[in-house]
Amino acid sequence: MKVLLVNGSPNEKGCTYTALQIVSDMLNEQGVETQLFQLGNKPISGCIACRSCSNTGKCAFSDKVNEFSELASEADGFVFGSPVHYASITGAMASFMDRLFFSSPADTFALKPAACLVSARRAGTTAALEQLLKYPTISQMPVVSSRYWNMVHGNQAADVEKDEEGMQIMRYLGRNMAWLLKSIEAGKSSGVSKPIPEEKRIATNFIR
Repeated sequence: MKVLLVNGSPNEKGCTYTALQIVSDMLNEQGVETQLFQLGNKPISGCIACRSCSNTGKCAFSDKVNEFSELASEADGFVFGSPVHYASITGAMASFMDRLFFSSPADTFALKPAACLVSARRAGTTAALEQLLKYPTISQMPVVSSRYWNMVHGNQAADVEKDEEGMQIMRYLGRNMAWLLKSIEAGKSSGVSKPIPEEKRIATNFIR
């Protein structure tokens, strides 16, 4: 089993990294392989609605989105993390997530567990966390929770390490994700198969 963790911060080893690393450590302790994916500090374009991905199965832009999508097809679970910028996830993370979930084949993410977490100096965390959660909940992904909202606080990585409750939340999150992944594997071994869509997708609008 393998989990991909996305660091949506432009800082390679800052506050968000610190939270993700705790989750990763707990997953490793439970026998789950992990890989950290760093967005970096280079610009990531937003979606331009060209819809070429509907024919090619990948985004028209060659950047971190397609790179991650290829890795994601072989992963069993995901953790998406972002710092808080103006009570939202970072602009790069928003562009990355928009394009990633729109351009990737549906089976890349469907029915694979996902967790989301955010880091902030002080406020805006719940709004940013809700923004992140919109992606897995529109993609048939079981959402992994902890014993409180998945967030840490601090202005520097050292501050986050002093956030005792935040660190505990991350540890619970890692253990809960490992448990769910193992439960899914156990279900497969017992003959429990994935739900197969029995209906053609219905897409309506509000103009009549």
